[in-house]
Amino acid sequence: MRGGEELDGFEGEASSTSMISGASSPYQPTTEPVSQRRGLAGLRCDPDYLRGALGCLKVAQVILALIAFICIETIMECSPCEGLYFFEFVSCSAFVVTGVLLILFSLNLHMRIPQINWNLTDLVNTGLSTFFFFIASIVLAALNHKTGAEIAAVIFGFLATAVYAVNTFLAVQKWRVSVHQQSASDYIRARTESRDVDGRPEIQRLDT
Repeated sequence: MRGGEELDGFEGEASSTSMISGASSPYQPTTEPVSQRRGLAGLRCDPDYLRGALGCLKVAQVILALIAFICIETIMECSPCEGLYFFEFVSCSAFVVTGVLLILFSLNLHMRIPQINWNLTDLVNTGLSTFFFFIASIVLAALNHKTGAEIAAVIFGFLATAVYAVNTFLAVQKWRVSVHQQSASDYIRARTESRDVDGRPEIQRLDT
């Protein structure tokens, strides 16, 4: 009987010791939010953005830039070739950069990187694409040999310029609205902090 009691006591002490050591162990099971564990599995397309004006413009830009790039790639002979190479670089760069932004905006991936001003990023991209597509189309129109591929590339280049220009106008308006909202929120925050300081005389005494 005594041996059984000692054995029961030993088991009780062992279980309590294991509980204490388990509580103090650094390798504890953690509960993470489901959204963090899923990573990219929780991505969903934003149909509202794709149906909106900016989304439709982005899709049109990607398509026009791709068609212009394909047209310029079908040209086998050129002399001089500087205008063709410049148009090729502009159309390829616009297609890649705008395509990446379209993916980020349509999947709301840009919301996961709030450190970047995406309105300003979109404005810079559309503005530069408008300028360089316009210049490249003019140069190609002046130096082309009136072949079908070159004429088609020039046409789609000017169409892309027009679409990028409209997007630039809308991006400027959106950027101005975001700047105004940011300044208004900063003003409200500053007023709130000043009222908190005025309501605490001990803080004023410490400042003096």
